[in-house]
Amino acid sequence: MHTLQAKHTKLNEKESEEFLSKLNISKAQLPKIFLTDPALPEGCQVGDIIKIDRAGGVYYRVVV
Repeated sequence: MHTLQAKHTKLNEKESEEFLSKLNISKAQLPKIFLTDPALPEGCQVGDIIKIDRAGGVYYRVVV
């Protein structure tokens, strides 16, 4: 990972469920990130939720 690249973290199943229920949304309503994106951590699969920590805040994406 490059030093200027935002940290990408895969949420586990429990964290994903808590996040979605907290916001009362479904995975389909999240912004998308492609499985081929080089910033994704190892072992990601379609449907996983990724937490992206940037200097401007925290963002969430679902892997497609």
